[in-house]
Amino acid sequence: MTVPANHFGRFYDKVKQFDVTGKTLLIPNMAPFATRLLAASFHAVGVNALVMDTYKGLSLGKEFTSGKECFPCQVTLGDILYFLRKEKDRLGTAFSPERYVYFLPEADGPCRFGMYNKMQRLVLDKFEDFRDIPITYVSTRNSYSAEGIMPPKASAIFRKLCYVTVIIADILDRITWRVRPYELRPGLTDSFIGKALEALSEQVELYGASLGLKRLFEIVEDTAATAKTFIDTRAPRRPLIGIVGEIYVRTHPESNQNIVRVLERFGAEVVVASVGEWINYITYDMAREQKRHVKLALLKRDFVSLRSALNDLIPTQIEKYYQIVRQKQIYSRALNHLDIQKDHAISILEKRLDKDRLFSFDIGTESALSIGAALEHLHEGYSGIVNVYPFTCMPSAVCTAVLKPLLNKMRMPYIDAPYDGAIQPNREIALRTFLHQAKQHLQSRNSGKRNGKVKCHIKP
Repeated sequence: MTVPANHFGRFYDKVKQFDVTGKTLLIPNMAPFATRLLAASFHAVGVNALVMDTYKGLSLGKEFTSGKECFPCQVTLGDILYFLRKEKDRLGTAFSPERYVYFLPEADGPCRFGMYNKMQRLVLDKFEDFRDIPITYVSTRNSYSAEGIMPPKASAIFRKLCYVTVIIADILDRITWRVRPYELRPGLTDSFIGKALEALSEQVELYGASLGLKRLFEIVEDTAATAKTFIDTRAPRRPLIGIVGEIYVRTHPESNQNIVRVLERFGAEVVVASVGEWINYITYDMAREQKRHVKLALLKRDFVSLRSALNDLIPTQIEKYYQIVRQKQIYSRALNHLDIQKDHAISILEKRLDKDRLFSFDIGTESALSIGAALEHLHEGYSGIVNVYPFTCMPSAVCTAVLKPLLNKMRMPYIDAPYDGAIQPNREIALRTFLHQAKQHLQSRNSGKRNGKVKCHIKP
């Protein structure tokens, strides 16, 4: 019996976790450095991963969506449709859907993106040539474990390697953002970081499976040391702008219309919330929930449940400790030479929210990270906050509701930057005005430092 393309069984048959070894894994591009090193990590453990061109198929993504979906859904759907159509035209009758697997991670909780691999399954099923292309994923439910998509031994290696490469990608971003606004010759930083990325990708592919990370760390340190020499030391320090918000749009340059470069052009130094911060948060939140299960089991004197809860908690705690140690280890290599911005410890963000009674990790979502990070930026001497997100994004709307009045009260420049693919006619004027306010904030702060009057308190 043939199962209809629109049958609900397709969500189980063609959207699932399975060993993708021997297939071509199609990866949507998000954060450019992190996605490139993610593909290299897959290659290291024997998975043929391919990063698809991005944003070229946006019209296709919009054609097959209703407009009620958030923007990342339209972008990633457009990417996969554009790639498959182009691949089919290139190969002709040799095109075989069985060769490909579409990789689209998911999240639990209220974020709609957690359902988009199912929704995109329905769209792919509209095309006879694409119905047999399965969709696989990793999920926040088990902290993005890869056990379901590759053999256990490869999965263990991949998990450690992938975390290291995510942190390295974050550092490459932060080296770029620290140096590029002050570079002696335009284009020097981008060209150099591109070559560093090539070297890192090659090392990951060749030696990543052995987890020989020493050479990767050396490249990171050499990159930071060399990039420092590109800075024009005569240039005054610019106002530091922190970008928070939804992870896909804030890290995908095409989706946010290259807001980092626009802000740099207007006179800012920019730092975007990292991909590593999100990975750390997922592990931290999982351990937090497992601790709650342990406490409940103790209160009930349910020792069977207690043993089960501890069996879950201990590996997660080990994973969390591994992430803390590795992140500190890699950042220290760069910080030996260049004063890039450190990443926030998730525990610090939770304490900040609890102390000021503004939000709670119990609610979850990216709002917790965005609000917490914005408050930390306030105390770290930043001169402005940009909240970047897809139009209609619920967690980001919550973030706006908390941050906008609070930062206005604290006289910290703040601006919302929602995106849905449309070009906003007043965008440049709004960003220029925001940067003018940020420069005034920096001047006021510097004046306060000279007079010994810099204070920053948040009251609930």
